[in-house]
Amino acid sequence: MVSRSKAARVGVSTIALVGILAGCAGAAESSGGDADAAVSITYVGYGGDGQDAQIKAWQKSYTAENPDVTFVNTSPPDVAQVKAQVDANAVQWDVVAVAPYAAEQNCGTLFEHLALDNIDQTNLVEGSVGDCYVANWINTTPLAYRTDAYPEGEGPETIADFFDTEKFPGPRGVVTNLQNGILEYPLIADGVKADELYPLDVDRALDKWDTVRDVTTFAPNVGALQQAVAADQVDMFFLPDSRIVPMLTDGDEITVVWDVAVASLNAFAVPLGSTKKEAVEDFVSSVVEPGPVAKISELLGVAPINSEAKPKLDEFATQVAVFDPEVNPGDTVIQDVPWYAENFNETTITLTDWLAG
Repeated sequence: MVSRSKAARVGVSTIALVGILAGCAGAAESSGGDADAAVSITYVGYGGDGQDAQIKAWQKSYTAENPDVTFVNTSPPDVAQVKAQVDANAVQWDVVAVAPYAAEQNCGTLFEHLALDNIDQTNLVEGSVGDCYVANWINTTPLAYRTDAYPEGEGPETIADFFDTEKFPGPRGVVTNLQNGILEYPLIADGVKADELYPLDVDRALDKWDTVRDVTTFAPNVGALQQAVAADQVDMFFLPDSRIVPMLTDGDEITVVWDVAVASLNAFAVPLGSTKKEAVEDFVSSVVEPGPVAKISELLGVAPINSEAKPKLDEFATQVAVFDPEVNPGDTVIQDVPWYAENFNETTITLTDWLAG
């Protein structure tokens, strides 16, 4: 069940406006290199610690071997901003961090078909390479809480606890990006079994959010929620592993709750009309090799998409090792890419209208 109301269609203009504003807010940052380089790739990530790690793990090693290539970094990525650029025939972005299902539903209309035959998929996670995307890591968004917010041994232990304001009072936080479980988690809390989530009942999920709406921060991106956690503005939250690890490293007291965790593929796509398509194809092909895959896992704690990668995780990254049964004794839900690929646009409109309502 996807549609919430026919009136949801009016949300398209809202999404576009938000996307344009988000695109304008992105701060450009050069990864270094000569201004006269043959190719300058505009790279759009989620900003903050995560993008800093991507520059270190992927871009610097690539430019060392390809000195004619430089990167200009900006954030945040937004499908609506991609649409605005494509519709205006003024594409400024060359490679964008994106959910694979967003790239697939808009393949050929907003994103370029990619020629990635050179990628050996033997050791890659299933679904890592699509017509218009290539995955770069597995992203997990577990439930967590500030350890100082609850007495020792009395913090939330289940997804249902997040929605129980009587037993666990205090402000909550969640990222509105579909990749971060905003639809799966309320359904799990409402009694839907992890292996019976799809097709998602979007109306039911939003009805569950209504029960905690007045005490929840709906952050527009992962960086905003990370800042809210660091500022003690939320007590419990669903935050990606790639943002939890830097906070743990910096000394923030955070407890991760391993009940049910939602994981998704994070990917790259090329906006339709980019003049750097071939250069980007070469770059993203390098990202899935064992070395870069291991490096980004070590820096951010994300799960590797290449089974040949052997990351050496430190004490902080180990705390979010979702596929390590000694760390995570609970269930893990991998998002259903085919369902989202079919329903991404309509679901985005429905969610955006609910958030605006």
